[in-house]
Amino acid sequence: MENSVEEEQLNCNNVTDVSTSPSTSLLLSSSSFCLCSSPDPDYPATAIKTNNDFCSQGSSHSCCLLVKRRTRSLNAPSPIQQFGPCGRIMKNSAMVMTIQDPASQRLTWYKPPLTVLVIKKVRDVSVLQPFVELVNWLIVEKRMVVFVESSIMDDQHLLNNQLFIPVFDKLMTFKEGKDDLTDKIDFIVCLGGDGTLLYASSLFQQSVPPVMAFHLGSLGFLTPFEFDNFQEQVTNVLEGHVALTLRSRLRCIILRKNDQNGKDGKPPTNLLVLNEVVIDRGPSPYLSNVDLYLDGKLITSVQGDGLIVSTPTGSTAYAVAAGASMIHPSVPAIMVTPICPHSLSFRPIVVPAGVELKIMVSPEARTTAWVSFDGRKRQELCHGDSLRVTTSVYPVPSICAQDQISDWFDSLAECLHWNVRKKQRHFDELSDLTHSSSNDTLDSLDRQDHLDS
Repeated sequence: MENSVEEEQLNCNNVTDVSTSPSTSLLLSSSSFCLCSSPDPDYPATAIKTNNDFCSQGSSHSCCLLVKRRTRSLNAPSPIQQFGPCGRIMKNSAMVMTIQDPASQRLTWYKPPLTVLVIKKVRDVSVLQPFVELVNWLIVEKRMVVFVESSIMDDQHLLNNQLFIPVFDKLMTFKEGKDDLTDKIDFIVCLGGDGTLLYASSLFQQSVPPVMAFHLGSLGFLTPFEFDNFQEQVTNVLEGHVALTLRSRLRCIILRKNDQNGKDGKPPTNLLVLNEVVIDRGPSPYLSNVDLYLDGKLITSVQGDGLIVSTPTGSTAYAVAAGASMIHPSVPAIMVTPICPHSLSFRPIVVPAGVELKIMVSPEARTTAWVSFDGRKRQELCHGDSLRVTTSVYPVPSICAQDQISDWFDSLAECLHWNVRKKQRHFDELSDLTHSSSNDTLDSLDRQDHLDS
């Protein structure tokens, strides 16, 4: 199924370089390009500047534009390939007219990264010393501007650390929900477990800078780096050309029944999630009863404890505990997993990444439903409300310690003990069958034992 194309004339404001946009790979023969901003970042408008200073209608404009907007498609939307102010996917001559092999995705910097956001695990004293060492090294040795959460500056354990005092006044701070970090951060370092990476994702609701995650938490499925030789590893990343895993995210929009047109002035809930969006029955003792639509068509009604809509990254989180399969993060897909369904035949399904899912409370449902986004921002879904879920064009560029394949299977083995079992012993190790052959019968073995005795 191909995307439909809508053509119109637009005044080209807020123009940025379009060479980084994957949607223009077929248009590289034009002499110059520009990109117009779109109200919905997951449905971007792509504009082409021509050499003609007059549009087809005869009026004078700075450029004449052909606008392509993504509409319904089975294919996943092409992810934005620029991450923060100065990170992008390394250019590959084979990218034009073809889909780039995910295994060849490598990070490059088109200008040296200057700002870094350091996120550490909260309420964990064991992370404080690595945090101080990293921040000191980034400021003193690498001359970088370091951003941290404002709450860190009030941590009494840090204030008593002699190594932290010299860099205290050099740190930049932010508050979640108040300060916009868009275009301010070149690079992110996470110290902790998977929760630190989820939190970093939530801070950037559009383009996400490259993320380097160190394993200093409990599980660490998404944190492939060890902290022992952090100087060498961070230096390699800052020099570029490291492998990337583009972890797709889901754009989740809640449309309220009484506010379909935004009459109350409040914008609808519009969030990006890295793991999953969960719809459950909340505190109600009754079964959850929600209707699931795919591209506007009713697929089924879900009766049970709830429903998990997850990314491939999230397939190894809540979804796998609910019986779903594990999907490599480079696979373009959306996973739908019921939670304790009232039907034994309701198995988890995988749908194409380009579809739109709509979830609504069934008209005959006895109670409402509750929605949470990566375990946060929980809110009620009432009768008539709808939750729309699509794949976003803004992935999380997660830096690999080795490569996409090795990192993922190492995590499966170390964190989930995937397929760990005792191996079946070889025949030579079984004393009672040492001298037997495939043609021996029990009677012949008994006679041989009698003769031996």
